[in-house]
Parts: sequence; structure tokens; C-alpha cells
Amino acid sequence: MTQHAFRDDALGDDDAVGLAARIASGEISAAEACEAAIARAEGMAALNAIAHPDFEGARRVATRPVQGVFAGVPTFIKDNVDVAGLPTGHGSAAVTPRPAKGDGPYVRQYRAQGFVNLGKSRLPEFGFNAATEFADGTPPTRNPWAPDYSPGASSGGAAALVASGVVPIAHANDGGGSIRIPAACCGLVGLKPTRGRHVDDTAARGLPINIISEGVVTRSVRDTAHFLAGMERTWRHRKLPPVGLVEGPGRAGLRIAMVIDSITGTATDGPTRAAVEHSARLLADQGHHIEAIAAPVPDSFPDDFTLYWGFLAFMLSRFGRQVLAPGFDARRIDPLSRGLAEHFARHKWRFPGTLLRLRRARAQYAETFRQRRFDVVLSPVLAHTPPRIGYLTPAQPFESLIERLRRYVAFTPLNNVAGSPAISLPMGWSAEGVPIGIQLQGAHGAERTLLELAYGLEAAQPFRRIQST
Repeated sequence: MTQHAFRDDALGDDDAVGLAARIASGEISAAEACEAAIARAEGMAALNAIAHPDFEGARRVATRPVQGVFAGVPTFIKDNVDVAGLPTGHGSAAVTPRPAKGDGPYVRQYRAQGFVNLGKSRLPEFGFNAATEFADGTPPTRNPWAPDYSPGASSGGAAALVASGVVPIAHANDGGGSIRIPAACCGLVGLKPTRGRHVDDTAARGLPINIISEGVVTRSVRDTAHFLAGMERTWRHRKLPPVGLVEGPGRAGLRIAMVIDSITGTATDGPTRAAVEHSARLLADQGHHIEAIAAPVPDSFPDDFTLYWGFLAFMLSRFGRQVLAPGFDARRIDPLSRGLAEHFARHKWRFPGTLLRLRRARAQYAETFRQRRFDVVLSPVLAHTPPRIGYLTPAQPFESLIERLRRYVAFTPLNNVAGSPAISLPMGWSAEGVPIGIQLQGAHGAERTLLELAYGLEAAQPFRRIQST
């Protein structure tokens, strides 16, 4: 049974663009929108999607004049970036959160859009898992479409808050699928932009391969398009082609490669396969050419990405006091983080070769578009439908969890390593009523093409509304 917060209040059922327009016209005030969002958040406490509420701070901001594309629109910011005055917990019992002295670099760019931040949304420890679940007894974050099921991760709290109607848009970030996975699980739009499209936050700047992208989860394509355009007006990478404001479908006749099965050895399940094939038919009906191909990724990629994942866990476990918080206690990291760190320690002699192969991924990915002359790749977001809560719990033995994750998260990490854009769209549903996402992947800098195709699919099959179920 669905759990949602939609009601006859100041927020109504508007998306973020619609709500911003009503605030700008004076139909409602930012303070009224803020109060409605707070009431909705309090009513959705059972979803366990909020890590640190800041309702009083939001009330103060909502009474001041603000500028930006989303002036006055309530939002949440994920609890792995710094927001002035709020603790940053990274979803981990190993971190003793302390109020941040200031906004992180990306948060400054995000807040420049005029948002009113209501607090910090939940994520699993360090964003490593694909479910927002915890080993320390913290209740899991639940999927508002089906509360016994996972909302995905790592931006699981953000996705639950947007899907349930608490806010129309929320910050998310993506180091291996963490925007697209929760968007797929919760019936939302989730765009991972091209590397360099936005200001990098602190954590991304020291990585040997920057796999982290920042963005949002939304209920409409136009919210994602307006957000990207607003961010671009704030700051733009001069070596990337500008996106501008995308307001509808683009030209027909694109060549779209369809990839249904990954290279992990696990076939995509029936409902997910059906969602991808259905989307391919809709795109063909709109005048695009669809051609099935094998996954454009080397066979070594799953093992290489797992080792890089382990490297991140190893560095956090060893240097958490320096990079996260002075009170960091490595003894309290969860079994997934510990297992990943130990995996890296056992295989670190392979790391130089792993980095070399992963750095080549950008050029190898680009060949799909340049040499094979495809414009877009269509694929699943995940290899099977969202699982019940508990299936991906970090409390289980590392060996069983990592095998489940490798089978499940089979399509998203390539874009993080290659630095390419990809968008998740809610185009299917499981028998249990849980959303299924499809993924459109583009050439570097091709967010405009992805958004135009997304508009076309949204028009052909309007996204299901939780308040109508």
C-alpha cells in the first residue's frame, strides 16, 4: 500500500517549476510552501528519509527575499555534503557529526537556485550500498510506493521524500548509480550529468578518478531540465557544450543502441527487460532507429570497479579522521565498508592496472558514439526489480552482499567511470507495484539529447502519480 503526503495545501501536486511560478506570482508565499512541506515531512516520518531536520532554519530562510530559478521551493540536501550549521553524518555510525562551519562548494551552487532547505536526507554508510539500510539498528528508509521494498540508494532518502510528495525536488549525488538507482526504484527522473558539468564538491576533488556527480531527483522531466539550466547560469564548464533550457522533444531519426543484458553473467529479469523493450518501441514510434548491441564495456570492468570501490572504503577507514570528522571511529564501520576495504587490501597489487583500465573507459565509451555512430544507448538502470528491505542489508556477510550488489547494480557504474551523462526514467512497474527505471546514456556533454528524448517518453507515457493509486 502506497504512503504519500499529497493533500490540499500550499504545495498541491505541483512539480518544482510549477510551485516556483506560484510563489513568484504571489499566489502563495515561500513561507506557506515551507510550512506545508514541514507538515508533510512530519506526516511521512515512517519512511525514515530524513537524517537531520532543520525546520526552524527553513522557516527563517523562507521569510527572506530569495532569487533563483526555484526561489522559495522547499528541498532537502543529502547528508554527505556540508551545509552550514548542520551535521554531516555520511550515513555512518563511525562518524560523530558536528555542525559544518560553512556550505560545501557544490551546496553553494545548489542553494543559489533559491531553494529553501528543510534539512539533510538519509543515505547508507558513505553511499556504498544500493539500499538505504543500516547495520547499527537504525530503521531502514522505505519506498513510498511499497514500504516493504527498498527505495534504492545511495540517495534513497531524497528519492523517498520526492516520490512521497514531501518536496518536489531534492539534492542527490551519484558515484556508481546513486541518483539513477533511487530514481528507478521510486518512479522518478534522475539525471547524472557529464563530469565537469557542475562545481565539484570537496570529496570529489582528490579522487584518482572522479566518479562523483551531483544533481537532483524530480517527478518531472521539466524540473530536471530547469534545474540543469539554472545551475549552468550560475557556473558553466567552458570546455563542455552548453545545455541551455530544454523544453520539449528534439529531432527524430536518432540512432539508439539497446543493451538489455550486462556483462556480469546475470540476465536481466523479465519485468525490467519488458520495460526496456517497451521504451524502445515508443522511441521507434517517435521516429528513432533502434539497434540491439552488446554492452559497450570490457569484461574486466566489474572486477575493476569493485576494486576501485574497495579503494574508497580503504581510504575512508584509514583516513576518516582527516577527511570526515575528528571523532571518526573505524571500529564502527559497517560490514559492507569493512569488507570492501579488506578486499582492496588483499588485491591492492592489482590497483595500478585497474586504474589504467578504468582511465581508458572514457575513450572506449566514446567509441560507441563516434565510431559506431550511435547517438544514445538505452538500457535498464538495474538488472532486476527493486528488492524487499533486508535483501541488501549491510548486516549480512560481505560475500553474499557483494555478490547480490554485483548482480543488481550492473548498468550504472560505467557512466561514473567514463564521466558520461545518463538519465533514469520511470517506464515500467513490477507486479508488486514497484517502479522500474530505464536508462538513456549519452555521449560526453550530450545532456540536451537525453532530456529531449526524456520529454518524448514522458509525453508518450505520462509518469504514474502515486496520489492516483
